[in-house]
Amino acid sequence: MVAQVDRAYLGYGLGRMARRLVSYALFEGRALTTKGRWFNPIIFACLRALAKFPGEPVLRQPIFITGLGRSGTTILGILLSLHRKVGYLNEPKAIWHLINPSQDLNANYSSGGGVYRLTADDVRPEERLKAHRMFARYLALTGSKRVVDKYPELIFRVAYVREIFPDAKFIFITRSGADAVPSVVKWSERLGVKSEEHSDDWWGRNDIKWNYLREQLILTNLVYESIWPLVTPDLDHTNRAALEWMLTMREGLEQAQRYPDTVIRLSYEALLADPEGELIRLQQQCGLEPDSAVVDYAKKRLYDNPAKEWPALHPKIDVLFRATMTELGYETP
Repeated sequence: MVAQVDRAYLGYGLGRMARRLVSYALFEGRALTTKGRWFNPIIFACLRALAKFPGEPVLRQPIFITGLGRSGTTILGILLSLHRKVGYLNEPKAIWHLINPSQDLNANYSSGGGVYRLTADDVRPEERLKAHRMFARYLALTGSKRVVDKYPELIFRVAYVREIFPDAKFIFITRSGADAVPSVVKWSERLGVKSEEHSDDWWGRNDIKWNYLREQLILTNLVYESIWPLVTPDLDHTNRAALEWMLTMREGLEQAQRYPDTVIRLSYEALLADPEGELIRLQQQCGLEPDSAVVDYAKKRLYDNPAKEWPALHPKIDVLFRATMTELGYETP
């Protein structure tokens, strides 16, 4: 599907469809595992023009969808894109690359220097100005009032983003690790691209994201000391995915506790069980007047997948995995 929308989406009006297609075509950029990367120079030229054009527009109340990919982040973004006031950007890492190149963890646009965690102290004045210029002008060009930006890894950069956008809201999605981990592994199997020179999949170009994860988040954290010997460059994808899920879930819980009025937790399982109630609550907490189109489309698109088998993890990783599941309120076998 182009721009993550289907034929049913068109039923909500040409205006909404046009807004989504413009967002996809001119603002989001093309990652390593997607087609059409030849178009990236045009996208970057457009974004640089927006960033350099004089003026100091201010973006108000952006909404960021965070968590772990394969946990409902994409479908939630598409649902919110139907809100009459929302302009939705699906992982606009091209924009964030121009704000700060070190945010590129997959080597989509940079070959090195990626950083998982960024803090308020990392924000430079020129970054703040570029961010407001690009996002605010995106809203103006698409006729939208509120930005919804799905970028899962921003859960590790909440303080950084808040320094740029003080009134931002963060939606933190949780999903059972027993379901999320196999989905991540399958994603790489289905969409990964290999050539004689490169391997591009969930873990970035030639495992660059995995190496950032292990070096910056695991091997520097005493909580994971018991598994340090296991966290090698060639660890299998299932155990890698379990570790990324754990790190992301624990980070999200910590950020929600630190910023209770800013970080909004949403359970993917609760969204499936009660889409109307959860989406109305979510819109209200984000300062959006509930739009019936969001709930109506959710009833057409949301469906529950069969439960997955418990992932085959190394025993020491499995202990930490189960503890995180319990902390989130999920049952374990």
